[in-house]
This record gives sequence, structure tokens and C-alpha cells, in this order.
Amino acid sequence: MIWYGLLVAAVAAERVVELVVARRNERWSAARGAVVAGQGHYPAMVALHSALLIACPAEVWLAGRPFVPVLAWPMLAALAAAQALRWWCIATLGPRWNTRVIVVPGLPLVTSGPYRWRWLRHPNYVAVVVEGVALPLVHTAWLTAAVFTALNAALLTVRIRCEDRALAAATPTTTSTASA
Repeated sequence: MIWYGLLVAAVAAERVVELVVARRNERWSAARGAVVAGQGHYPAMVALHSALLIACPAEVWLAGRPFVPVLAWPMLAALAAAQALRWWCIATLGPRWNTRVIVVPGLPLVTSGPYRWRWLRHPNYVAVVVEGVALPLVHTAWLTAAVFTALNAALLTVRIRCEDRALAAATPTTTSTASA
């Protein structure tokens, strides 16, 4: 349980680093005339992701979930892969990456890194989905994984539509169709 608590704390610390990067990038975008969209769903996203970090250890502790190595190790590997994908997305988008939907009008869509594959328009959200399943299942918190996944699917439906609309409105039409 202690090691799992440390793992969840490490993921929480990573999220704090993301927020620092996002704030810096928000200033960069604002200086370039950024358009902010989707403010309505952002508080729900913050609440859901915060709840995940609380629910994971809470379920393990309150429900006495066991550590099952045959499940834990693959989930830990999936979690590490999700973090690697997330930071690849952040590095590829550079100052254009944010936790909010913020688009600088006139910039072309990013078509490099994980955004080069047209069949994977939102690789950062793939990382979020994998993390939402893997982090709880490292210590068999299956209820948290199921509830987070269902709520996150609904939230991502709203988020992706919002982001796609914002990008379409702000992006020159002569660029490729891969999404930033």
C-alpha cells in the first residue's frame, strides 16, 4: 500500500508539473492573440482527474484491494507508456500544449511527433485513457478504473468536439488535417 501511495503521489506531482507548463504556455499563447474555448467543461475535467488521484488509494485502502503482480506489472508498464506518450505530445506541441483548449489563430496544425498519424488525431487523450485504466489497476482498484473510464469517455466526447471546432476555426485551411 505504501508503494502504491507513492506511485499515486508521483502521478499527482507530474500533474502539478503539467499545470506549471500549461500556465507558461497560456501566457505564450495569450501574447499571440489566443482564443480560449471550452471553459464550461474544464472544471469537470479538473474535478474528475483530481477524483481519480483520491479514489485510487481510497478504494485500495477502504475495500482492501490486493496487490496482484500478474495484473500490477503490466498496468505499471502501461502507465509508464502513457506518461511517455503524454510528454511526447507536450514536447511536440511545445508552447501550444495546454490543459485548456487554447488556440493561436493562424498557426498551422502540428503534423509531427505523435500527431503525424492521421488515424490518431488526439494522442494525448489516448495517454489519459490508458492512465485512467492503468493507475487504478496497478493495485486492483477496478471500481475506480470503471467509473473513471465511463465518466472520462463522456467528458472526452465533449472535449474533443470542442477542441476540433476551435482548431478548425483558427487554423488556415491550406494545412494538413492532422490535429494539434
